[in-house]
Amino acid sequence: MSARSELRFPEGFVWGAATAAYQIEGAVREDGRGPSIWDTFSRTPGKVFQGHTGDIACDHYHRYPDDVAMMAELGLQAYRFSVAWPRIRPDGTGPVNPRGLDFYDRLVDSLLARGIDPIVTLYHWDLPQGLEDRGGWTTRETAEHFADYAVAVHQRLGDRVRTWTTLNEPWCSAYLGYGNGVHAPGGQDAGDAFRAVHHLLLGHGLATLALRAAGVEVLGITLNLADVQPADADSPADAAAVRLVDGLHNRIFLDPLTGAGYPDDVLAHVSRLVEPDFIRDGDEKVIAAPIDLLGINYYAPTYVAGRAGGAGGSAYPGSAGSVEFLPPVGPLTDMGWMIEPAGLTRLLERVAADYPGLPMIITENGAAFPDKAGTERTGWVADTDRVAYLDGHLRAVHQAISRGVDLRGYLVWSLLDNFEWAEGYRKRFGIVHVDYLTQRRTPKESARWYQGVISRNGL
Repeated sequence: MSARSELRFPEGFVWGAATAAYQIEGAVREDGRGPSIWDTFSRTPGKVFQGHTGDIACDHYHRYPDDVAMMAELGLQAYRFSVAWPRIRPDGTGPVNPRGLDFYDRLVDSLLARGIDPIVTLYHWDLPQGLEDRGGWTTRETAEHFADYAVAVHQRLGDRVRTWTTLNEPWCSAYLGYGNGVHAPGGQDAGDAFRAVHHLLLGHGLATLALRAAGVEVLGITLNLADVQPADADSPADAAAVRLVDGLHNRIFLDPLTGAGYPDDVLAHVSRLVEPDFIRDGDEKVIAAPIDLLGINYYAPTYVAGRAGGAGGSAYPGSAGSVEFLPPVGPLTDMGWMIEPAGLTRLLERVAADYPGLPMIITENGAAFPDKAGTERTGWVADTDRVAYLDGHLRAVHQAISRGVDLRGYLVWSLLDNFEWAEGYRKRFGIVHVDYLTQRRTPKESARWYQGVISRNGL
C-alpha cells in the first residue's frame, strides 16, 4: 500500500455534507411560506439561466426522510442545512409560522434518529421579500429582525441542535446581491454593498448575543474566504493589489468579527466610495461577540496583479483602475474555477496565524462537473473528476492540520445536485445525482469514495 493512501485524520474529526434551503427544498408556496428575494429574482427575466427557479428544486421538503436515510447509508456524521427565514416569518417580521418550524422539527428528529448531528445555518441568502421591500440588508432594521428570527428558531430547535451558524457567505450577500447584481436582490450600487456588509455583520453580532443568552453551546459564522495571490511575488504593485482585494474579501469580515474592528485601509477605501455613516458607535463591539467556530468555504484561489487601468472586478467596488484579476489556468471545474488544493492549505494556515485561537471547520468544499446519469456503472454515476478534486483538497486539509491548524471537520458541497443560484440547474455540485424530472437520486462514485473516507477517517 502506498503512503498516498495512508493519511488519517484526528480522532473526533467530523465528516458531513452541506445544502441550503432554497437550493433543495422546493415547496415555495406550502405551509405558509412567504416569498424570498430568490423567488423574485429567479422570476426576473434574464437573471437566472433559462428562467429556472427553486419552486421544486430537489423537493427535499417532501423527500427529506429518504434523503436522511441516504445520508445515514453514506455514513455522514453531520449535516449542515439552512433554515428558510420566509418559512418562519413569511414577511420577515411578525408572528412565527408554526408550520414552517414543524418541517425543521421533523428534519432534526430524523437526523438525530439516524445518528447525524444537525448543523443549522440561519441565513443562506433567502431574505424575505417583505424585508427587501423595506431596504433589505442596506438597513439596520433587517439586522435587528434577523436576531429576532434567530431566537424564534432556537426556541423550537435549541433543545436538540448543538451547533448554530448565523450567516453563510456574507461576502456574496453583500457584493453579489447589492454591488454587481449577479445574485438576488440584483442591486448595483457600491454604497449599498458596503451598507449590506455592515448590517450583515451587525445582524450576526446581534443574533450571536441573543443566542448566547438563550444558551447556545456552539456558535459560528461561515465565510467564503479568498486565498489571494500576486501574479508576481516580487512586484510591489501586485502586493498592493493583493492587499486591496484581501481587505475587501477577507479582512473586512475577519477583523471586526475577531475584535479588531474594521481595518483602517479598508475603511479609507470604503470612504472614497460612500460615507460610512451607517457604522454607529458600539456596532463593532456587537459584531465582535465571541464565536466558537469559524466556518470556511473554499473552492478556488484568486490571482491578481496591480496594473494602471486594470479592469478590476465588479464584486470588488473601487478595484477598477488599479487591479487586474487573472484568468484561471490549468484544469478547471465546470464553473470555470481553477483547481488548486494548495490554496486551501495556504488559506487555513493564514487564518490560523492571523486570527489565533479560533477553531475552524470546512463548511463547504466541492466542485461542479458535467455528470450524466447515463454514465452509471453498477448503479453509481461516474464522476472521477470530482473524486480527484475532493481527494486533492482533503490532502490539502490534512497538510494544514499536520502543521498545527485547529480544524474540526469537513463538510462536502453538496449532498445533492441542486439549484445553483444564477446558474439554475445546469451546474452539478452533488455527490448524489438528481434527475429533476423524476426526482430520482443516484449516488455518484464520489459518494461511494466519500463513504470510504468517512469509514476510515482518512485517505
